[in-house]
Amino acid sequence: MNHDRMNRRALLQTTGALALASATTVFAAAQAKKPRVIRVVAKKFEFVPAEIHVRQGEAISLLFTAPEVPMGFNLADFQLRADIVPGKVARVDFTPDKAGRFTFLCDVFCGSGHEEMSGTLVVT
Repeated sequence: MNHDRMNRRALLQTTGALALASATTVFAAAQAKKPRVIRVVAKKFEFVPAEIHVRQGEAISLLFTAPEVPMGFNLADFQLRADIVPGKVARVDFTPDKAGRFTFLCDVFCGSGHEEMSGTLVVT
């Protein structure tokens, strides 16, 4: 009978240790995947900031707002696109998989300066 108790105690300790290790792994994975948030304002006729610096493989969440008129976001090199509507936040989540300088632009006509409205994503 004493042997049974020892086996149960060992089993419970092992099960507890495994549960703790599993919970720690899940927590670490959730923390590691939390994206870096970058807020971008799309206003006539510029993105602020106009240049965004990120690291290759880094999870990114771009949060766009437009205070004046509807705008667009198009980052063709990563096949990313969003409509940016005044009063709402447009969210674009991605993880850049290549390094370089990439141009993004407004693809919704927003007025006479629309053709010049662009920015740069710098991935190192």
